[in-house]
Amino acid sequence: MSQNLERLNQPEREQRLSALKEIVKQEEFPQRDPRYINNHIHTIYSFSPYSPTAAVYSAAKAGLCTAGIIDHDSIAGAKEFLEAGEIMDLPVTCGFELRVSWKDSPYANQRLNNPDQDGVAYMTMQGVAERFFPRVEEFLKPLRDKRNQRNRKMIADLNTRLSQDMQIDFDQDVIPLSEFNNGGSITERHLMYALAKKITDKLGRGDATIKFLEEQNISLSEKNLTMLKDVDYPYYEYDVLGILKSSFIPQIFIPADEELCSLDEFVKLGEEISAIPCYAYLGDVTDSVTGDKAAQKFEDDFLDELFDYLDQEGIQAITYMPARNTKQQLDRLKALCQEHNKFQISGEDINTPRQNFICYAMENPEFANLIDSTWALIAHERVANQDPEKAFFSKQTIQTYQQVEDRISYFKSLI
Repeated sequence: MSQNLERLNQPEREQRLSALKEIVKQEEFPQRDPRYINNHIHTIYSFSPYSPTAAVYSAAKAGLCTAGIIDHDSIAGAKEFLEAGEIMDLPVTCGFELRVSWKDSPYANQRLNNPDQDGVAYMTMQGVAERFFPRVEEFLKPLRDKRNQRNRKMIADLNTRLSQDMQIDFDQDVIPLSEFNNGGSITERHLMYALAKKITDKLGRGDATIKFLEEQNISLSEKNLTMLKDVDYPYYEYDVLGILKSSFIPQIFIPADEELCSLDEFVKLGEEISAIPCYAYLGDVTDSVTGDKAAQKFEDDFLDELFDYLDQEGIQAITYMPARNTKQQLDRLKALCQEHNKFQISGEDINTPRQNFICYAMENPEFANLIDSTWALIAHERVANQDPEKAFFSKQTIQTYQQVEDRISYFKSLI
């Protein structure tokens, strides 16, 4: 499989798609499980070991019956994702993710779903039809440019903490790790990936990398040490990155400001492109279900009031990750979604090679609604591409199907 991923991660999209066409002819794929869906897969256009083509291939190889691309601040990989989906005969959806400013809301000084910053929420735009990709790019490009101004400042701060031979150059070390020149974004993960590569290039993998990290006063768990001693792992720097992200990012993080759109601007864009703005529920973390988050409080103390505010602002959909929360949290969330007539969308974010494309929580019949929603989302995207006036949240559609469950049933029937 790694050899195929190498072919599917070639520099040019035409090379990647051509390779996929050949692989499909030569390779057998597992039967697709109707329970396995994922609407939140990151690609190289934000941060991931997967090109859009490789992501579609990997989704099919895992047995998913649908897949969805969601990149930070970028729609640039969506066209390739669609084309790869056609080659694989795998239904796909497209969207993007943004940090959105809530400074003009009652939650300006509260921690929403962003571990790094108060008054800023991660939100997704789901079901973006291909005809609107140019408008989305027009909206996102200035935000990426402003984000890079902050990225450069964080690299400058990082360099003050590093020896001269470990200095990171944003233009030479960071940008080449991204798809920035092709419409991709540069995230904090890129900054730490550049440092991870600098460490292994200068010092080598294994004991030398471990020694460097310990000299930075980074506490390494037994799991960390086991991974760092596996010097033959092809994605070794991703493991180093994961450790650096939790250690260095809090030290150098600069709060986002000018790169953020407002909540009103985000909602307005959704209306303009007939897409679906979503609030991404995180929920309080106590004993982390996935083991990758520190204990921290998020929306649960004011979740009822938050739903009232989402109604007021025209946010009609919620996206969440079933494997990330407790049953009590999910039961409460689903009840509020039903009470407030919210469209529920699911996806487990994929951005590292060790992650499984399958969310096994979807085997629970309690989440069957999320499977139905996914097929409705796919149908919405196809309809919106032909006639936006008939999209899922168009006035015409809402007048006919006021309850979101009825709308889901209708759109699902179109597949």
